[in-house]
Amino acid sequence: MRLADLPIREELRGRHPYGAPQLDVPVRLNTNENSYPVPAELVADIEATVRALAGGLNRYPDRDALALRADLAGYLGHGLTAADTWAANGSNEVLQQLLQAFGGSGRTALGFTPSYSMHPIIAAGTGTAWVDGMRAGDFTVSADRAVAQVREHAPDVVFLCSPNNPTGTALDLDVVAAVCGCAPGMVVVDEAYAEFARPGTPGALALLPEHPRLVVTRTMSKAFAMAGLRVGYLAADPAVVEALLLVRLPYHLSALTQAVARAALRHTAALLSTVDSIKAQRDRIVAALPALGLRAVPSDANFVLFGTFADEAASWQAMLDRGVLVRDVGLPGWLRVTAGTPSEVDGFLDALREVAGNG
Repeated sequence: MRLADLPIREELRGRHPYGAPQLDVPVRLNTNENSYPVPAELVADIEATVRALAGGLNRYPDRDALALRADLAGYLGHGLTAADTWAANGSNEVLQQLLQAFGGSGRTALGFTPSYSMHPIIAAGTGTAWVDGMRAGDFTVSADRAVAQVREHAPDVVFLCSPNNPTGTALDLDVVAAVCGCAPGMVVVDEAYAEFARPGTPGALALLPEHPRLVVTRTMSKAFAMAGLRVGYLAADPAVVEALLLVRLPYHLSALTQAVARAALRHTAALLSTVDSIKAQRDRIVAALPALGLRAVPSDANFVLFGTFADEAASWQAMLDRGVLVRDVGLPGWLRVTAGTPSEVDGFLDALREVAGNG
């Protein structure tokens, strides 16, 4: 039996599953993880938390994760409460639930690529037609361009990514506000990398009171260094959360996941203490590239899109041959690197000097 022999939906035929290489190499900088380990005090808190819960795992968890949502609202601020938040297994599940509720057969989602590659994949998985709005040559999206695309296609869901993955570019709030002002359906601002933004870079949470169909999604995978926990969340009008209750699987977020996420939020200061170091390494990468004959896209995330290469696939392989794993994101001439620890960035820059020097 082959996959092609199965009666899968026609729009899934010929597709490939999402995934970045998971290779055991000295320097892994391809998936935008936080390279800093979980602090010892949080490890101890998690151990105590799990030990206290273990005897009660015969019971289902709080299916609506109310305590976790209250903690997340407290972290976000802006007067948000548990009613304004929602949590799931990574922001990808949050995005999937949004498309289950507001997308689906006969509906469309619009995004501005290059952007997060999971957006069209989740659209396909939920039977939502995908419309590509495309970015400008410098990977930005202007308010005029965004509004023109929304008016042309009248999508049921608009995805805006800020800071954008894989380019690192952030959106001005006037772009988000303009899209909210003309979109006939929902507007989702994916802010997975918001904590890494440069000073003065605005976030979309401030726009929520004015725009009830606006949704802002976040994750604990990046700045919180909890990629292995798989917790994503959103902020939106309480009516949006009510809509997600219609499509979420019962007890979708385990008791252990909820409890560990709450433990992590108790240690917010310690976890976010690495953010400035990561931003410094990001800026170090950007500053080092011109001397190598390369350039970077200005980044508000924990990664840098850099190029240009005559053959990005060959350059990716040459970096891997030197023990450094970066990401080939499918953009001709460009590669992406996560800003890691100082020693990891040392290794990256040493390897890149050799690769760039070899033409």
